[in-house]
Amino acid sequence: MEDFGCHSGADRMEAEARANGNAEVLDRFKADYPQGPHDKPQSMCPAFGSLRVGLRMRRVATVLSGSACCVYGLTFVSHFYGARRSVGYVPFNSESLVTGKLFEDIRDAVHELADPARYDAVVVTNLCVPSASGVPLRLLPNEINGVRIIGIDVPGFGVPTHAEAKDVLAGAMLAYARQEIQAGPVPAPAAGRSDRPTVTLLGEMFPADPMMIGAMLAPMGLAVGPVVPCREWRELYSALDSGVVAAIHPFYTASIREFQAAGRKVIGSAPVGYEGTMAWLAAVGEAYGVDPSAAQNAFGPAIKGALAANPIKGRITVSGYEGSELLVARLLIESGAEVPYVGTACAKNEWSLADRDWLEARGVVVKYRASLEDDLAAMEAFNPDLAIGTTPLVQKAKEMARPSLYFTNLISARPLMGPAGAGSLAQVVTAAMAGRGRMEAMQDFFDGVGTGDTAGIWEGAPNLRPDFRAAHQKKLDKQTRAAKAEEMI
Repeated sequence: MEDFGCHSGADRMEAEARANGNAEVLDRFKADYPQGPHDKPQSMCPAFGSLRVGLRMRRVATVLSGSACCVYGLTFVSHFYGARRSVGYVPFNSESLVTGKLFEDIRDAVHELADPARYDAVVVTNLCVPSASGVPLRLLPNEINGVRIIGIDVPGFGVPTHAEAKDVLAGAMLAYARQEIQAGPVPAPAAGRSDRPTVTLLGEMFPADPMMIGAMLAPMGLAVGPVVPCREWRELYSALDSGVVAAIHPFYTASIREFQAAGRKVIGSAPVGYEGTMAWLAAVGEAYGVDPSAAQNAFGPAIKGALAANPIKGRITVSGYEGSELLVARLLIESGAEVPYVGTACAKNEWSLADRDWLEARGVVVKYRASLEDDLAAMEAFNPDLAIGTTPLVQKAKEMARPSLYFTNLISARPLMGPAGAGSLAQVVTAAMAGRGRMEAMQDFFDGVGTGDTAGIWEGAPNLRPDFRAAHQKKLDKQTRAAKAEEMI
């Protein structure tokens, strides 16, 4: 076990996990989150997604089991995003991992945490090494002192993106809550049950969006239900009680499976832009058997007016790993922008089909499981006035003196639905595109400074050693030839 750890290759760790009894878990991940054309889109550690879901829920304790470096990184980024809550950690070494002592330590930690006065649930997450070693969280008790115990595996070699890891925990919680409902009466939500049929919203979104959606549903005699991932355990019961579930973010495959098992109807897409909103309200009406025209007539003119009052002119490429990239592209196009390319790290499935067809009918290239290389190639090929994407894409765009915006912090953090979303992107997008001249002037001024061999801070002239570089390149070429020769054998 000395050479087995986070530095091991994904293929080796997956083989170890299958050999150690986790084949069923990995097969389920492959079905829920199909990979390809790229094996692994470049995203942060996927466990951040499930960790965030747990940390945002009231009365839920979170425990991580993994390498110390992984736990440090995950807790750091979680607190950076405002978790303000402790994260439990069960350390291990090679001996405790091999002998099964790690599982015993996890079980002891769970028993110590399971205080019904403080918690409704305790979530234990296996990271890569415990998952590959087959640490059996399924053997933990389902509940201790009335506190629910939920064990999940979120290995980086099994779950492609942190967005989909949100679904791993959300789906596990829905499965637990559904079993509780089947077993007998469950507590009502703190705010009480709605007197109208509700629509559960699937996917994290800007806080104003559920309220806007609720306003649009009201003329149809409907109400908005909980947003999954939920903020407290009782909301899971209410979510499962809704007759219709709206997969605003389409990648929540495990969660959708639980809703369908409960007999709930699921619809895709979202109320973005005029056409998107009209089609989505029609889909809700069809699912509930009600006439959507009152809602369409009430909000259609307002959305058209907001789009006309906040036009966006320019070519924009869109990419990201949040799962809402296709929705943002639709809104930009209805606002007047030209969008030649949309890349998303998430996989293609039926719940994003309507958005994909709408975009492709307008000449947009839609790339699922897009890699950074795909997004960079699109930016260079289409030469957009603005590139929306991940941090490394934004960095590359700035090096090219091209306006760019970070999708997660500057696009996702805005309302997108209904009339409120129709004009929400125009100001930030237009302001960013207007800065191209300033960026080009800065590029001209700093041309040649801090690039290549001159990168960094130098007191004198850079100490260039092209001979070292040539020798190292020969070594790499030799290794490549040897690897090809082994493949032929």
